[in-house]
Order: sequence, then C-alpha cells, then structure tokens
Amino acid sequence: MKRIPCMEAVVAVLESEGVDTVFGIPGAAILPLYAALQHSDIRNVTVRHEEGGTHAADGWARVTGNVGVCIGTSGPAGTNMITGLYTALADSIPMICVTGQAARDKLHQEAFQAVDIVEIAKPVTKWAVQLKEPAQAPWVFREAFRIARSGRPGPVLIDLPIDVQRGTCLYDAEIDTPFPVEVPRPRPPAIRAAIDMLMGARRPLILAGGGVVIADAAAELRALAEHLQVPVQVTLMGKGAFPEDHPLFAGMAGIQTQTRWGNAALLESDLVLAVGARFGDRHTGDLDTYRQGRRFIHVDIEPTQIGKVFEPDLGVVGHARPTLAALAKEAGGRTEARRPGKWPARVAELRGTLLRRDDFDDVPIKPPRVFRELNDFYGPDTTFVTAIGLYQIWSGQFQKTYLPRRYLVCGQAGPLGWEVPAAMGVKCAFPDRQVVAVAGDYSFQFLMEEIAVAAQYHIPFVIVMINNEYLGLIRQAEIPYDMNYAVDLHYGEGGVDHVKLMEAFGCPARRVELPGEIGDALAWASAESDRRRLPVLVEVMVEREANAAMGPSLDAIKEFEPLPEQELALAIDWSD
Repeated sequence: MKRIPCMEAVVAVLESEGVDTVFGIPGAAILPLYAALQHSDIRNVTVRHEEGGTHAADGWARVTGNVGVCIGTSGPAGTNMITGLYTALADSIPMICVTGQAARDKLHQEAFQAVDIVEIAKPVTKWAVQLKEPAQAPWVFREAFRIARSGRPGPVLIDLPIDVQRGTCLYDAEIDTPFPVEVPRPRPPAIRAAIDMLMGARRPLILAGGGVVIADAAAELRALAEHLQVPVQVTLMGKGAFPEDHPLFAGMAGIQTQTRWGNAALLESDLVLAVGARFGDRHTGDLDTYRQGRRFIHVDIEPTQIGKVFEPDLGVVGHARPTLAALAKEAGGRTEARRPGKWPARVAELRGTLLRRDDFDDVPIKPPRVFRELNDFYGPDTTFVTAIGLYQIWSGQFQKTYLPRRYLVCGQAGPLGWEVPAAMGVKCAFPDRQVVAVAGDYSFQFLMEEIAVAAQYHIPFVIVMINNEYLGLIRQAEIPYDMNYAVDLHYGEGGVDHVKLMEAFGCPARRVELPGEIGDALAWASAESDRRRLPVLVEVMVEREANAAMGPSLDAIKEFEPLPEQELALAIDWSD
C-alpha cells in the first residue's frame, strides 16, 4: 500500500461513498482536509453559518437518500452544528458533521477554540468520535457512513485534531469499498400474524410514516394496499409515500397537520398497520382518543421504538421495504386481489364531504388560498421544503404530494430557518428539479444569510413566504392565556423589507397582496429563477389573525358526525 496524507484517504472515502457535494466553512483547524478536497471532484459549497451547512447537508441527504456531509473548523463551528445534528437525529436523516480541533497535546490547556465537541454532540448523534491516530482516518470514516445508514438512520460527528489531520496513513482506494449495511428482514411468524390481523379487521388502515420514504418502499406499500384494498394514511414525515390522488388515500390524522376526513377515517377504523412511524405527539394527540376502539400493528426497523409511546397489539421488527414486500407476498398467497368494498367507499365519502375550503377571494389573503395556488401551479415532481409554524400546519392540511422525497419537512425538531439552506441542498443534489421553499417571515430571517450562498453559487429555487407579520403560531397559542405578548414583528414600522433584502443579495423578489396575483407571481418567480440561476422570493401578505385548526386530541377537532353503529356495521363488509 502507498503512504499518503490521511486526509487524502478521507476524501477518497467520501468519493467512494457517493458524496459529490459538501457544505461548510474552512478555518485554521480544518485546512488539511480542505487541502485534500481541492484536488477531488467533490464540490464544496461555502455557507455563511455552520447551522446553515448542516441543514443544507440534511436537505441533500433527504432528497438523495445518501449521507450528507457538513464541515467546519474548531470551537463555535461545532457548537453551531448542534441544532442541525439534533434535527437529523429526530427525523432519522443520515449525515456526517466533521469538525476541526486543536492539537491533541493542547486539548487539556484550554487552547484557542478547543472544546470537547464529542461530549457535547453525543446526545444528538448516533456516534460522536474524535480521531486519535492518522492510521484510523479511512476506517473511522467508513464506519461513520455505515452507522449513519444502518438501522434507524441518523447523524455522526467526527472531530479531527489538527496534528492528526497532518499525519499520513497506508491506504489504497482500489481495494477499499463501503462497509455493508444490514437490511433487517421480518420474521415469517410476525408477517403471518400481521396478515391474520389485517384480513380479520373490518375497517383497517395502513399508516405510512417517514420510514417508508427513507426505505424507498413506496412501491411495496402501494402493492399491499391495492391487493387488500386497505386505505392508506400518511404522517407528516410520510407525505409522498402514497400518492394523494389515489382512490385509497385516506388523508392525514393529527392535531395540527391533518385533514378533517383523515381524522374521521382514523376514528372510524378498527385496525392500524403503522409502518416506519413514531406515533409522535402531534400525530396522536390524546392517546386514549387515538387508541380507543382499534388495534395496532407497529412495524419499525429500530426495536426500541416499538412500545415507546404505547404498546401495540403486534410489533414487527424489520426494514420497511422487505417487510411490506413480505406482507404483500403473504397476502397474495392467501387471497386473490380484492375488489373495492364499502370501507374504501366510506373513506372516499369522507374525503369528498369533509374538505376544508381553499378558494377564498378575501383581502387580506387567507393562507389556504396560497396553498391552492401552489397545488395548481406546480407539478408532481416539484420538491417542496418547509419548516415549522402556522405555515407548516397549513401546508400539512392543504398541500398535495404525489411522490416520495418531494415533500421535505423538519418534522420533529422544527428549527426555524431550515427551509432556505435545505432547499439549497436539494437543488445541489438535483439541479434540474423545481425546488420551492415555503417559509414564514420570522423563520426566513433566522438563516437568511444563506441567500448569499445560493446567489454566489447560482443555486436557483423559489421561496414562497407566508407573511402574517406575527409570530403567528405563538400568537395562536397565547389565546387561552388571554394575552398577545411579544409576538408582533412591526413590519409596517421600520421592520425588514424582504423585497429590498433580496435585492441587496442581487436576487429578484415580488410582494403579493391580492389573491388573484399569486399565480402570476409564481410563474414569474419560476421563470426568473431558471433564467438568472438565482433564488427568487414571492412574499405573500396574508391576514394577520389567521389561525390553523388544531387541538389537544383527534376527538376535539374531528368536526364530523360518525355513522350510527348499525349503519357503520353494514358499511364495512369487505365482501360487498
């Protein structure tokens, strides 16, 4: 083997693992790695804030299914990455953050920008490690990629002391390959038991979580649902796992991001097959209401997820794709493909009668109208990126998604500012895909400096800002306290002019105040973004007092009258 600089070995590992873009900021303690990167085919995108770099790597990872990479120097670079690491851990996103570090013999002397980032990062990573010897470099990075991808995916942090980076190691890229990643398969008895329960139920639902998207198991999910004619719901993280224009689509249940008919369908069900879902509190609400009257099968790749929120009637450990395939095979061996029955027809009835309005012509603009325009203008291959707040709730309630990895949302951690850098990561991964970031006015300001990055590197995408001039979700949450405190952003009194801000970055922007102008503005923004290869902003001014339907439980917001029990019993005969 040839002896080479150990950072050159690291770069060779990155290339062989399928990394074509990294996001980060160079600094003194990470320059040996950057020196090796400059001679590779990997594109470096220099961000303006390390948190922005983590979110960009996160977006790249979500849309590709590969491991995103963010790089920073020592000290505050690592601490700035913690929010991004937490976001990736919470949403099961494979990512590697690399930090520079002071020399090993200076770590105990409070050297400049020396911080124990490994200990800081441990609670928000699957593995946090400091490289101790140059000879370990390629193998630690290989293991980092394996861990990030394995089981429930997640982030890893690797800390690189500067003296270790300057070392050499024996390495031959010709004989080194990525470590294999185990794909856990379910046990046959568990599959048989699950199909027994599915075929014995009268009103079953399949609940597709983010694990179905991560596992690239949409085709297997659809095959199972269509064979047994079982309606399919999605969680917020699972949007895109099942096409929303499919006859078996059963909406979304939850206390915030939900459809009225999705809540109704879940409350009428008697069995839920949940695949790759965590039963997060914003989905379940009050557990007594959520669980009452129905049994649950919980499929997850991570054994400790099963029973964490509540004990299911059956737990199945396995990767979503082979598990769904095994379920479909077992079902196919027992019965011919079923005809649509009265239970799917009942779900279709709910879908047709419990829709929320989105056709408002009011001025100021009502937020649902914005999402109607987005649904009408953009095609199914468009990738939407959104973060947290009232606009995320409206997005979950109104926005339609048809394909996997086309709806990206920081679901569990919910960091403000996520949209712009994440959209940048998506566009770097798929330059020819239309990318739209849906943001709130307050969230946009968290990491708006990353607009400069997109402008510098000519990374084009459209930003649709839902501007209500409030901390809207907090204002709504304050209503029970009979207060309206510290939430008004005072944009009309010398606050940020987002159009001028974008223009200062050299990027086009337009403000919309009439509902009839939204469609034209989207067309203009898409054309300008493509023509000038820049991010473009459409700022939509919506009514300040707009709220989103939400409550403490599914029962509190179901907004429908269930069928009488005798009629319900008649409506669920699969044989009809």
